[in-house]
Order: sequence, then structure tokens, then C-alpha cells
Amino acid sequence: MRRIKAGIIGMGFIGVSHIEAIRRIGFAELVAVADVNFELAKKKASEYFIPKCYSTIDELLADPEIEVVHNCTPNNLHLEINSKIIKAGKHIFSEKPLSRTSDESAQMLELLKEYPNVIHGVNFNYRMNPLVQEMKHKIKNGEIGDVKLVHGTYLQDFLLHETDYNWRIEPEVCGPSRCIADIGSHWMDSVQCVTGAKITEVCADLVITIPVRKKPKGQVETFSINTNVEYEDMPVKTEDWGAVLIKMDNGVHGVFCVSEVSAGHGCSLAFEIDGTKASLKWEQERADEMWMGHRDGPNYAIKRNPNHMTPEAKQYTYLAGGHPEGWNDAMRNNVMAFYKFIADGKKLGVDTPDFATFDEGHYIIKLTEAIVESSKKRQWVKVD
Repeated sequence: MRRIKAGIIGMGFIGVSHIEAIRRIGFAELVAVADVNFELAKKKASEYFIPKCYSTIDELLADPEIEVVHNCTPNNLHLEINSKIIKAGKHIFSEKPLSRTSDESAQMLELLKEYPNVIHGVNFNYRMNPLVQEMKHKIKNGEIGDVKLVHGTYLQDFLLHETDYNWRIEPEVCGPSRCIADIGSHWMDSVQCVTGAKITEVCADLVITIPVRKKPKGQVETFSINTNVEYEDMPVKTEDWGAVLIKMDNGVHGVFCVSEVSAGHGCSLAFEIDGTKASLKWEQERADEMWMGHRDGPNYAIKRNPNHMTPEAKQYTYLAGGHPEGWNDAMRNNVMAFYKFIADGKKLGVDTPDFATFDEGHYIIKLTEAIVESSKKRQWVKVD
């Protein structure tokens, strides 16, 4: 298998996670990073012994060694940067959400038609947890019967206080939705992935629980605790919490709620799929365990064990049972699936990847917009 060389644009919180994921793939090599904050880029390049550091995107894209580019910048930069990466003929792995609006993501899809050999992926990493993949193939194999219902939550608390602030709060940067676009997108992608069905209609209630927040006058890091900081009052226009009823194209009904203001929840993503024979439930904070429920028999807590998994899911687990795998491992699996697709010479439109493509990322944006519209109109909205 040949060596694939990569570069990363954006050295914030998630950029470091991409560095570590690439480093865990034997046939991938991270050769360069870039950030508009050149001092930050140099710091990360030094810490991780990355040989090249660029102050501009164009410099990184001009590097002939680089075959894959990871875009780890805020949402408002995705259209411009992703378009440049595509035009440079590089394979692209973008952070989610793919863009602020479906108009922006549609522009990317149009551009990709001119570059059919470019492999594109979006970092919906939760779908690549070994037990989520196991759930997907158990459902596909008919082990829970016909799917009838889906339900779950994604709860966090990193914006619980009025002094909690980052760029995701600002619609000019993140887009018209925050909580749904930021974390609800993960829930929707995971459920669509495991059921093999699309959400086609939504009825939503979105709530701003903190109408005015205190914005630090200096730069602060996501998930950090800030002290001795000066603030200015900022009106909030994006939701802190949302509840959504859903209908899917296979007749399945469901509901989920998401929150970034629920105390005690760091990354509490959970979903349950109910079938005519059994139910399956997975929780991200207990990622190495899946629950399977029955009416006419015992319920099971299924611990991840490579010896007892479907062949399709087994490729994404590499520790023996009893050695927990979690968030970093799902991240690594997602990046690995993307790079292996390239290394194997596969083509989008011909071969079906396990990672999410820009087409799927675009559909998630359309779902998010339908949810925002539904909350405003107080009615069901169909996704075009």
C-alpha cells in the first residue's frame, strides 16, 4: 500500500484531533499544516514535529507532495477553502457541518462535477465507532426485524453559562443554526447511517435559553475555562436547545433532542433503534457497550469484542475485548476509511464508502434548514 501525504488547514481544537488521527494510520503521513494564526501553526508544527508550516492556504495547496487536505476551519470559511482544495485537485476531508447553508454546499457539489476524481468526505465520526458499525450491520441483517421507531439525544454543557462563548454562537460564522447544526447533525447522520434510511420530514421546537451572552474581548479556546477576562454583552440569535419529531423515507418515525446547556453532560450522544423483533441502543459516553432489548427474552449488554462482531464492523476494531475504544478511535476509523478508499483506488459513484461524503453532508444541511423553518412556522416541513 502506497504512502499518502496530507496537510491540515486550521489548528484549533479539532485540528489537533485530525493530527492525531492521521498519525495513527500507517500508510498516511502528515507533512504540513497551515493557519491564519501563523504563530499557532508554528507552535503545533513544532509540538508534533510536522516538517512544513504555511501561513496561507495557497502555499499549502501549491505543495506537490500533498495529496489530501483536511479543512478544520470554522463554518464560514468552508465554501471558500473547500472550493480551493477541489480546484487544486486534492482529495478533501472537511469538518462538519459542510457549510453554513445548503446554497453553499450545493456550490461545492456543482464544482465537484468538474473534478470527478476528487474523493470527498465529511467528518461525521460517530458513525465510525465499532459498535455503531455493528448496529448498522445487525439491522441490515434483519436481527431486530423491521425498524419502526428511532429516538435519542445529544446533550452537552459547554455553553451552560452566560460567560461561555465561541464562534458557533454567531450566525455570520456558524450559520442560522447552532445546536442542531453543530451536534444535532451528528445524531441525524448516525441514525441515517445505521438505518440506511433518510429523514424526509421534521417538526421542531428550537429554544434560546440564554438570550444575552458575555463575549470575551480577547480570543479564548473552545471547551476552556476562562478567568480574569473582560466581556461585552452580545444578543444570541442561535438556539441552545432543540427538540425534533422526524419521519423517514422507510416509514419510520422518531424524535430527538439536543442541548448545549445541560449541566453534567460532556458529550452525551445516544440513540435507540426499535424493531419488530428487538431494540438496539448505543451511548457515546459508554462507547464500548451496546444494549439489545427483547420482549420475549433476556436483554443484553453487548460488550465490544472483535471475536463476536460482523465482518464489516470488525475491520474498525483493533483492541481485544475489555480494552475500551472510544471517541479518538472512532475519529481514527473515519480518517482511516477515507484514506483506505483512496489507497484502494476506489471511486465515488461507483464504490460505496463507510465515511460520509459531501452529498450526505449537503443533505444534513438541508435537514438543518428544514428544522429551523419548522420551528419558525410551528408546523411539519418536508425536506426537498
